[in-house]
Amino acid sequence: MRERLAAGGARAHSGEVIVASGDDAAVVAARGATATSVDMIVEGVHFEAPPFELREVGRKALAVALSDLAAMGAAPGEAYVQLGAPAERTDAEVLELAEGVGEVAAAHSVVVAGGDLSRAPVLIVAVTVVGTAPSPDALVRRSGALPGDVVAVTGELGGAAAGLLASRRPELAGGIDAAVAAGLRSRQVDPRPRIEAGLALASAGARAMIDLSDGLAGDARHVSDAARVAIEIDSEAVPIAAGVAEIAAAAGVGTLDLALAGGEDYELLVALPADAVETARTAVAETGIALTVIGRVAAGDGVRISGTDGAVTTPSAFDQRRRSAEPADSA
Repeated sequence: MRERLAAGGARAHSGEVIVASGDDAAVVAARGATATSVDMIVEGVHFEAPPFELREVGRKALAVALSDLAAMGAAPGEAYVQLGAPAERTDAEVLELAEGVGEVAAAHSVVVAGGDLSRAPVLIVAVTVVGTAPSPDALVRRSGALPGDVVAVTGELGGAAAGLLASRRPELAGGIDAAVAAGLRSRQVDPRPRIEAGLALASAGARAMIDLSDGLAGDARHVSDAARVAIEIDSEAVPIAAGVAEIAAAAGVGTLDLALAGGEDYELLVALPADAVETARTAVAETGIALTVIGRVAAGDGVRISGTDGAVTTPSAFDQRRRSAEPADSA
């Protein structure tokens, strides 16, 4: 079964992997600097299957791990997958999950070079990913933001949180187009790591980056804390995914609550020198998504979000309002 799992995820090719799954350990001829990240998703905490399909579980497990490499400006190399499965899960179900891992691996030229399989009380997928860069200095950290830098974000926000609400309360999506509703669900169950955009931003001179797993407001705070600066966000400039406003209204929560605190969008938040913004915008556009300026870096600390009325709100207020709209069993 271990060999079949690896075969399901090792359809991509990387010349750097000398010995892949099947031996006691993988052997990789590393070059330059490497960036390594570990992510885990747990049934009942991060997903429920159903409504998640097992192929989607596999896709999401690898995608969210690769998103961390995107935030570092690292090119993905290999992945190692640890799977814990309950006894009632059949071989066919486990292999369906592996196929999902393989689809994302193939899309990003990642080799699934090894891993492990064990029984577990619930379905658990832990993924270790390794990326490369020409040198340590080529990797982008959270801590590099400087006062005067411009803050920008890739893509659109709020879609994953709106998709989660709609999947739990389907009536919320009754007023929007079916294709838009499907797109919101996809943002939740099938996130796309912004690998190419992360590489483009690193090349354009990004000083700090983070992927948006906890929500824009919370992840901006991580950059603020790491760089010891203040992050100022203009709420009017935040790009909102189609359908989010309608889902938010139906759920009785503000659109910005989902966009700023909903989490799991897996877009990139970046701090750039002002003179690098246009170069970065053009480079990101070539990857098929937009880069939107939403604020600035200032001296001080914390995150400040300005509203249409000029009032400044703290991230915790958005998080509290968002949580009040979630079902009691929300993970």
